[in-house]
Amino acid sequence: MRGCGVAVAQRQYTHREILKIMAGLMLAMLTSMLSTSVVGTALPTIVGELGGQEQYPWVASATMLTMTVSTPLWGKLSDVFGRKLLFQTALGLYVGASLLAGLSQDMGQLIAARAVQGLGVGGLSALAQVILGDIVSPRERGRYSGYMGAVFGVATVIGPLLGGFLVDADWLGWRWCFYVGVPLAIIAAVVIQRVLKLPVVKRDTTIDIWGATAITTSASALMLLLTLGGQQFAWNSPWSYFLGAITLLALALAVLAERTSANPILPPRLFRNRTFLLTGTASLFVGVAMFGVLIYMPQYLQIVKGMSPTKSGLMTLPMVVAMLMASITSGKIVTRTGRWKHFPVAGLALVTVGLFLLSRLHVDSTELLIGFDLGVLGLGLGLTMQMLILAAQNGSEVRDMASTTSGVSFFRALGGAMGVAAFGAILNGRLTSEMAELARAAHLTLPEGAISLGSPEEIHRLPEAVRTIVLESFTRGLETVFLVGVPIAVLGFLAVLFLKELPLRGSPEAAPVSPPPPPPSKEDLVLAGLLLELVAQRVDRAGDRPSALLTAVARMAPPDDRPERERARSVAQNVLRPTSRALIEQAAPPRKDLVTS
Repeated sequence: MRGCGVAVAQRQYTHREILKIMAGLMLAMLTSMLSTSVVGTALPTIVGELGGQEQYPWVASATMLTMTVSTPLWGKLSDVFGRKLLFQTALGLYVGASLLAGLSQDMGQLIAARAVQGLGVGGLSALAQVILGDIVSPRERGRYSGYMGAVFGVATVIGPLLGGFLVDADWLGWRWCFYVGVPLAIIAAVVIQRVLKLPVVKRDTTIDIWGATAITTSASALMLLLTLGGQQFAWNSPWSYFLGAITLLALALAVLAERTSANPILPPRLFRNRTFLLTGTASLFVGVAMFGVLIYMPQYLQIVKGMSPTKSGLMTLPMVVAMLMASITSGKIVTRTGRWKHFPVAGLALVTVGLFLLSRLHVDSTELLIGFDLGVLGLGLGLTMQMLILAAQNGSEVRDMASTTSGVSFFRALGGAMGVAAFGAILNGRLTSEMAELARAAHLTLPEGAISLGSPEEIHRLPEAVRTIVLESFTRGLETVFLVGVPIAVLGFLAVLFLKELPLRGSPEAAPVSPPPPPPSKEDLVLAGLLLELVAQRVDRAGDRPSALLTAVARMAPPDDRPERERARSVAQNVLRPTSRALIEQAAPPRKDLVTS
C-alpha cells in the first residue's frame, strides 16, 4: 500500500510552542491512561457481576493485547499519513470503544469493546512520545519527559480514586468508569486541533502490510496462549502446541518481511543497535512488573484486606506520588547534567526490591507496610520508564525516531500483556490448588462454585470458615505472582546495566565545540601587516589594464559609479593600510624613529 506520507520538518521550537503542544499531548495521555487506572479498581466488581473470577485476566488482557500489537503500527502509519491525523484517529477509536464498553451487557461484549479501546490507547501512548521526539532535542527531552511521567502519575492517582467512587456510588455504578473518559477525550481532540501545528513535508512511502500482519499474528497468538493456557485448555494440549507453533511461524515470517520490505515497521537495523535492543528488553521487563501490580494489587486490597474500591484507590497513592516525584526530578537533573544511565539502573534495582517486598504481604499486613512497599516500587518505576525511551531515542538515527519510539513502547506493552496473562494464570492456578489443599486440611467441603469467585462483596458474604480459606489462598497466590516478578526485574536490571551512556544530542558532549585557536604570534602579525601593505602598493601601481587583484579589492568597496581602479585605490588607502599598521603596532609598539618608515 502506497500513500502520500508526511514527515516532520526539523526546526527549533521555543519553550512556549513546546508547552502548547505538550498541553494537547498530556491531556490525551491523561484520557487514555484513565482507561486502565479507573477500570483497574472496578474490575473485581465488574468481573464478579458479569462473569466470575476466572474471566479476570482475560478482561484485563484484551486491552493489553490490542495495545501491544498495534503500538509499532501507529508509529509507521504516522510517517505515512501524519502525526496529527493518526493521533486524532486514536482518540476517536478510544471514544467509540469507551461508549461500547459502558453499554456492554455480557462478558463477550465487554471484552470486544476493551479490545478496540486498546487500539486507541496504543496509538495515543506511542504517538505522544513520537511527537515529543520530533519537537524536542534529546538533551531537553528529559525535562519534558518528566511532564509525561507526571501525567502518568496524576492519572494513576485520579484513576483508582475515581473508579472507586463510581463503583461505590449507587446512582452511578461501574459503567461510568468507561463513560468518564469520553468528555475528556473530546476536549483533548479540540485542544490538539488548535495547538498541534507540525510543519510537514510531503513524500511517498509504503506501508509494510506483510510485516504488520505477521507481527500482529505472532503477538496475538502468544497472548492467547498465555491467557487461555491452563484455564480453557491444559498447557500440555494440542491447543497449546498449535498457538505456540503459530507464534513461532508468524515471528519467522515477520523477520523475513522486515528484511525484505522497503519501508519496514521495525527496521532490522534497529536490532543491530545495542541501545535499542537493551532498552526494548528492559522495557519489556518493566511492563511485566508495572501492569502486573496495577491489575492485581486491587484484588489483594479489596478481597484480602476487605477495602472498598475507593479506599483501595487511596492505598495506591504512595506508589503514584513516588513515581511522580522520581519522574519529574530525574527529568530535570538529566536536562541539567546530560547524564541519564544511573537513573534506570537505580530504578530497576528499586523495582526488584519493591516486588520482593510485595511478595511478603499477608492477610494481616498493616496499611503502613503496604504503602511503604508500593512507594518503593513507584520510586523505581518513576526513575526507569521515561529514561528508557529517552535513551532509545537518543541512540537512534533521526529517520528511525518513530520506529524506535513505537518499538520500545511495543516491548513495554508486550511485557504488560504477558505479565497480566501469565500472572493471571499463576494466580488462578495457585488459588485453585491452595483452596483445595486448605479445605482438606480443615476437613471442609467447599460449596459448589466457591472456587469460581464473584465480586469482593460476594466473597465476604461467604461463611467464615470458607472465607478464611479464600483469603489465605488469595494471599498465597499473589505472593507467588509478585515473587515471580523478582527475577524478571533482575533481568531488566542487567539489561540497563549493559547500556552504554551515549551523550545526549543537543548537549555540549554530543556536539563538542572546537577549542579556540591560539592567539597569533608577533611574527604572524608582522607578516600579515606587511602582506596587506604589499597588496595596497600593488593596487596603487596598477595601470588601466584589468587585473584579478584590482577586481577583488574593488569588490570590498560599496557599489557606486566610480571606476573599478578608483574604488580599489580607496579600499587600499582607507582599509588595507590602516589594518596593516594596526597589526604591526599590535606586534610591537612603534618607536619614534620608525613611525615614518
